[in-house]
Amino acid sequence: MNFNTVEFKASYATPDQIPLSLRPEIVFAGRSNVGKSSLLNRLFNRKRLAKVSQTPGKTAAVNFFTAEDADFVDLPGYGFAKVSKAEIARWRRLMSAYFESDRRFALVVSLVDIRHPATALDVQMIEFLIRYDLPFVIVLTKADKLSRSKAFSAVSALRRQLGLGADIPVIACSSEKGTGIDALKALMQDSVHNEKASRRL
Repeated sequence: MNFNTVEFKASYATPDQIPLSLRPEIVFAGRSNVGKSSLLNRLFNRKRLAKVSQTPGKTAAVNFFTAEDADFVDLPGYGFAKVSKAEIARWRRLMSAYFESDRRFALVVSLVDIRHPATALDVQMIEFLIRYDLPFVIVLTKADKLSRSKAFSAVSALRRQLGLGADIPVIACSSEKGTGIDALKALMQDSVHNEKASRRL
């Protein structure tokens, strides 16, 4: 997969706008201000393909990006307090409509800030992925903010906190320094290949 050819496809603000799933999808989910847009830009080797906002919680739509053999889906950030209850309810309906539809999930990238334990909402998201047997990886963002030894300790602490087995990949990443990016790309490529192979069976 050539990550440098990824282009923005469309943005969908209501459940009925979300298109049918026709290709493998790699999905990005995480709290507002977790560094999701910065990570996408690093993966795609772009500076502004995914908009980085100074106002956490501003991404209020499901954004689709397309490559030659897969789609990348950027879900609205969750957990930011300075939005209305109506807006939070709309986000929940949007995310529920996305996950509950018949989609070709190749991989869900669940983002957690490496500097802090997983929040209740992070735990809720990961438990949802486990419950519905969705393929996923946990990416600990902002790894450049910690020393290598502390980043390693943070990965171990998250595994203990969530009771994760060795079969669940956890990758410490830095959009700033590129830490973990190659490992994440390799996992994404394998996931797309596996999704396609499973459909041929």
